[in-house]
Amino acid sequence: MDHLQREQIITKYLESYNRFDVEGMVAHFSEDIVFENVANGEVNLSLKGVDPFKQQAEQAKAYFSSRKQTPISFYHQDDQTEVVLDYHAVLAMDFPTGQKKGDALKLQGKSVFTFSRDKIIKLEDIS
Repeated sequence: MDHLQREQIITKYLESYNRFDVEGMVAHFSEDIVFENVANGEVNLSLKGVDPFKQQAEQAKAYFSSRKQTPISFYHQDDQTEVVLDYHAVLAMDFPTGQKKGDALKLQGKSVFTFSRDKIIKLEDIS
């Protein structure tokens, strides 16, 4: 798979994420996808399999009234593509961290997509 094809798959994933479309998000996932969320250098969520990912993604929809990941740049290596992202979201509920419903989140992070053939086999979200 060439770099352009990877970017197209990732763009479709991000567009689906922004629309809260879980089925669209997993359209190019392998059945045994590994997902990790990394914050401050520590893995705070690790899932294996498309069904656990879908379940978590459905639950996460309730956290935000809107959300948008915008790709800034793509870096390609062997079987991985790293995407630097701007992230903007509006909270749909109060959080234990003190953030309130209606508060806006603005972050920059990155996601690393690992591919095997035309499927995403690992996704790491890093903030």
